[in-house]
Amino acid sequence: MGKMWTAAVRAAGLALGALMLTMAPAGAQELSERSVKAFMDYAWSLTPSKFTKPDGTSVEIDKKNRSKVEVPPETAREVIKVGRLTAHAQMCELPEDQVANYRSLMWREDAKKKWTEQQMIYINQLHLTTVMLLTGKIRLVEKQDGAKDVVVDEPKGAKAQTCTDEQRKKVKELIAAYIATGPDLADSSKATNAPVKK
Repeated sequence: MGKMWTAAVRAAGLALGALMLTMAPAGAQELSERSVKAFMDYAWSLTPSKFTKPDGTSVEIDKKNRSKVEVPPETAREVIKVGRLTAHAQMCELPEDQVANYRSLMWREDAKKKWTEQQMIYINQLHLTTVMLLTGKIRLVEKQDGAKDVVVDEPKGAKAQTCTDEQRKKVKELIAAYIATGPDLADSSKATNAPVKK
């Protein structure tokens, strides 16, 4: 049986959280290529073969052609950075900021008019995976060959992560700054509903 990496993932999430709260805007945070690739791999493993959109239509995901569905690493890097902010909003119990941050990301990517439906779903999954990794909702299980499986599971007895009033204020400021650099969310109805897994 594989070795559980939950503690390591949590420690990494907390370390990223501490680092992020002391840093400048989201654009200033750097991620190594290896980290970006790992997040992309985890997101791919959690991307189902079929999604149902809010209007009830389904989108088939070509799981045999990963390169057709994934986005370039520079886009993935930005999605992960935004996912970090969303995770911190969740940890700081800022649900409105959490939703607004996510919607701003999705609106921006949709407005580029360069991604397929499958790629937009992958962007959504990458964001979600980042949030889940940093909030402890994903376990990484090492297999005998050294590879890791990603398992969605909130560990039993997990202590809720919290933040101070100062950290909460900083997260709100970072999200407000990110949203201010993007399109007006009031004009967007497309980014208000994420695809629903089926």
